Amino acid sequence: MPRAEIALDQPETPAAARERPWLFNFLIAPDAVISIGLVSGALSYLLRNEGVDPGRAASVVALLALPHATYFLWGPATDFWMRRRTWLVIAAAAVATLLVCAFHRPRLAAPGAVGLLFLSACCGDFVVAACGGMMGALQGETNRRRAGSFYQSGSLAFGAVALTASVSLVRRVPLGGLGWILAALIFLPSLAAFAAPAQPVLTGQNARETAARIWREFRVTFLRWDAIPYTLLITFPMCSGAMIGLLPSLALDYGVGGAQVAWINGLAGALLATGGALAASLIPVRVRAPIAFLSAGLLNAATLAILALGPQRPAIYFTGTVLFLFTIGACYALFTAVALEFMGSSGKSGSARYAIINSLGNLPVAYMSWVDGRGYAHWGPHAMPGIDAFLSAAGAALLLTHFVLSPRFKRTTPPTSELPA
Repeated sequence: MPRAEIALDQPETPAAARERPWLFNFLIAPDAVISIGLVSGALSYLLRNEGVDPGRAASVVALLALPHATYFLWGPATDFWMRRRTWLVIAAAAVATLLVCAFHRPRLAAPGAVGLLFLSACCGDFVVAACGGMMGALQGETNRRRAGSFYQSGSLAFGAVALTASVSLVRRVPLGGLGWILAALIFLPSLAAFAAPAQPVLTGQNARETAARIWREFRVTFLRWDAIPYTLLITFPMCSGAMIGLLPSLALDYGVGGAQVAWINGLAGALLATGGALAASLIPVRVRAPIAFLSAGLLNAATLAILALGPQRPAIYFTGTVLFLFTIGACYALFTAVALEFMGSSGKSGSARYAIINSLGNLPVAYMSWVDGRGYAHWGPHAMPGIDAFLSAAGAALLLTHFVLSPRFKRTTPPTSELPA
């Protein structure tokens, strides 16, 4: 198959001008509220407020986080039967309904409520898959880069709003009322999908022709030599963000109090990461996504080096944390740009291929959390950010050298651009 030699800075077409990539700020909200705001954020607090033991609460959180690592098993359904934007709205309605039912149970820790929340989290991943397929159908690298930034900034912003609302209102309103508030944060933003350009469902193909097309798209994306560096790019340790969840536990070693930790790692931290994600959209599109991503990874590793090499004082903690959160927001936005470049056009299987790539991208979060923890256990507070900074910088430098020097990655789109939209 010949390579597509299309310049990245080609002029925007009239169709691309109507794509409105800023909509992804709202389209990702249904998943952000349930996965970031509730499961990864407020749920352990809500369970503790019910008198649930922290060990039991951790088990519930781990169970509800499982769908986000395995949604490639059901997310591909959004490639079939209906337009992806229709899938997104229906999935958002299901997420909101299941969450309201769970919050109307007497206790969130009850097996029935946990089961409903688990199903809600599963439905939320339909939203992620649909967003991936919709972003893959955008025309032009500029809109894809912008969409990735808005996708990540919206995810962080809605997650922070849901977390703040849950923690601040749980003692003021009944649990059922809190469920309705979260349901509104889930469903109402999803209606922005009706403003997104319609993506037609393929017709006129039988099952055999559809299967052949899907196999061709998977082969062009994954079974090529160029896929190897992209796979390493999304599974290497740089830009993992594993330290996000570990910085609060590190604060005590730097003499930082609880209220300060709650602020810098809570709402302020979400605003910093959101700002970083939006700042990533300012990077010129002529800078290829892998190169921008790896460069941001080196900056992010440098912020952790501040914590690793500086004295254990509050000023060092705040400086390193602020810079880390801002740069990790940019890293997350650029990761989405890398995933979309790896995937190419959506074609018939865009949601499926995006789900696989995104799931692989979650692996570094898991293994770097473990590695960072081992660093603290063996060598103390400086080793936790230090080992993360070293591995991240080494991985980023190695791959950056490849992407800069390899002629096949200079100012051209990847072969997947040949896939039909």
